[in-house]
Amino acid sequence: MDTTSTPQPQDSSSKRHFHWTNKVGNEDVQVPPTSETMPKTIDEDTNAKGKEEQEKDDKAVPLPGTAATSQKKKLQAVAISRLRSVLTVFGKNRSNLPFGLGSRVVGTLFGYRRGHVHFAFQKDPTSQPAFVIELATPITGLVREMASGLVRIALECDKDKESEKKSLRLLQESVWRTYCNGKKCGFATRRECGAKDWEILKAVEPISMGAGVLPVSNKSDGGDGEVMYMRARFERIVGSRDSEAFYMMNPDSNGAPELSIYLLRV
Repeated sequence: MDTTSTPQPQDSSSKRHFHWTNKVGNEDVQVPPTSETMPKTIDEDTNAKGKEEQEKDDKAVPLPGTAATSQKKKLQAVAISRLRSVLTVFGKNRSNLPFGLGSRVVGTLFGYRRGHVHFAFQKDPTSQPAFVIELATPITGLVREMASGLVRIALECDKDKESEKKSLRLLQESVWRTYCNGKKCGFATRRECGAKDWEILKAVEPISMGAGVLPVSNKSDGGDGEVMYMRARFERIVGSRDSEAFYMMNPDSNGAPELSIYLLRV
């Protein structure tokens, strides 16, 4: 008895629910979709395209943590670069400025015997003066004041809006009211260090502290051929941008300094 079952023909209705392919050689030929399978095909294509676009977006947009870290590193690098450039420029400019005085300065008082008092402050004996000022007081009168005791010289200038806008340094002010031991002594004028001033400062450069007379050959400046001078180290104290003080350092004196100069902007 033959027990082999005869294959039953496929139900034609199953073709409506599956995509049947006929294998020809090594190629698969897909049966065109019917109207019933069309929506499914469109949904699959749409999902595939959406997936590809999402993958592109994921590749294009970095992760939030990575982006924040990268941006922070870039900002830090830019900030460090700018800070270095500013410090470099500031250091170069500061070295060229004559106003870079420290807490210890060299002060020289000088003038022709019949002339006015000149003050010059230097960072060191060989540097250009940071501050040169001419007082209306005769140098002989100041010498008499110093011989009688302690001398306090106050220089005052006006604080106006123009100087505030320009952030003018105190040592750059040009006109000062002068007071010597409380008495008004006219006005003082800031001036540039001229060739004759520099010649006198170079002459007393080896002197760290002392007073005396320098002979000069040129008598056309109203002098009698002699320049009186006093040279010493001064302690500089900056109270604010509107106040500074210079105290003469005298090792032989146990009390207050013999000469003090106060600069005030009021």
